[in-house]
Amino acid sequence: MNPDSERELARRSSGAYDPAKALAAVEAMLAVVAFAVLCAVVLSTAPRRAVEPDDGAYRASIVAMTEGDFLTLSSAQVTALTELLRGPDGAGPGGAVGGVQFPNQWVELSDGRYISEKDPGYPFLAAPFQALGIPRKAPLFYGALACLGLFVGARRWLGRFGGLAAVGLYCSSGAAGSGTLLWAVLATEASSRRRTWASIAGFAALEIATFVRYTDIVVLGCAVVAVIVAWRLRAASLPLRTLCWWLTSVAVFGAGVAVFDDLVYGGPLTTGYQPGEVMFGLGAIVPNLQDMPAHLMQAMPMLVLGLAALAWIIVRGLVPAWPSARRDLGVGLAVAASWLAVWGLYSAYYWTNDPSESTLQAARFYVPAIGAIALLGAWLVTRIPGRAWLAGVTSVAVVTAMFGLGVWSLHAMTFGVGIPERACVTQNLCNALVLPQTPLPNSHVPVHSSLLLGTIPQRWKFGNETHLAHSW
Repeated sequence: MNPDSERELARRSSGAYDPAKALAAVEAMLAVVAFAVLCAVVLSTAPRRAVEPDDGAYRASIVAMTEGDFLTLSSAQVTALTELLRGPDGAGPGGAVGGVQFPNQWVELSDGRYISEKDPGYPFLAAPFQALGIPRKAPLFYGALACLGLFVGARRWLGRFGGLAAVGLYCSSGAAGSGTLLWAVLATEASSRRRTWASIAGFAALEIATFVRYTDIVVLGCAVVAVIVAWRLRAASLPLRTLCWWLTSVAVFGAGVAVFDDLVYGGPLTTGYQPGEVMFGLGAIVPNLQDMPAHLMQAMPMLVLGLAALAWIIVRGLVPAWPSARRDLGVGLAVAASWLAVWGLYSAYYWTNDPSESTLQAARFYVPAIGAIALLGAWLVTRIPGRAWLAGVTSVAVVTAMFGLGVWSLHAMTFGVGIPERACVTQNLCNALVLPQTPLPNSHVPVHSSLLLGTIPQRWKFGNETHLAHSW
């Protein structure tokens, strides 16, 4: 054949229409659309007021950072911050102890300086967005990273339309680290260097999540155990050098957090919370099992898909007839472990024992598991037998249905009921709408959390805590 003809044929072949690439592009576009819908829903659903005192504590930390005051603040700095956060009517988040004003859920350290009692990570992530005047975009930005991680991880595990299903289900409930790490473990054909860097990025995401909420260490722990087991079983062709890089990343993070806590809070295992304030115990499990399922079903409708997928993965794993059953069983159990670790931990949390809590207040502790639930739900959606296009149509249909339920759930949680008793603590005002038969009056009374005790003109009971009201 003429060489010119061969080159022309090669050019035509390289530029020929590739159905697989076209479907991948469509899948990615639909995933972007799913995230765009999530953004539109979130930005159009601005809550009338915060529903937890945590919101005010985080906001104070974020504003302090944008003002150039990092970590701990002096008495003069924290008083200036409190005044800055006060509303036009003079009411603001926080109170005064010993003549020093400070925001709600901030504490005085042994050296006389002040810091939020909340875990310290999120303000570092949100401060740049606050400085740009777009603080509500911060969660959406990190949610986009989560969707990217889920997309690549689910597509590697589940194949065609797996990424769309995982991202769609994730967005309908409203995890970068888990998805990226999943890709690195399963991408056996990729170079060792590429897998190493991808997995370090995945572990970094999980480590940042742990810095934001210390209890996410159970998810990080599950990831460490999963990669060690995969290496020991030679299930993913992991070189020892790659595994060592991954574990080194975790060790450096752990040492860094220990040093941070020691410098700021006075001990490597110390936090801003006072001893006995955050309590876990076996006695909380039964009450939580009675109250939490309804909250979780409302907040995360895709929970049904995740449970069904986990059950079917285990059943298939026991039957050797399916070639991919053993691989799915290993990945499914690893993903489910992170989900059950988070939920198992918080099932023993006394704070959510209060039956008067709203779904928005109670379910927020369980949110770190939605990435794992989305991956399992995507497995179920993409395992529909039949032609490939059927899996695509099913994915779109299920995601659309879940979005409908998710939007309904968001509006129901945000606007469908009165704000429960603890809402008053957020604003430190008792003029907020409260649930029927609550003992709180509708009057301008600053309410302090249990950390800010003083003289006691009036006392009300909020779940497991006693909060004190003062007229200023």
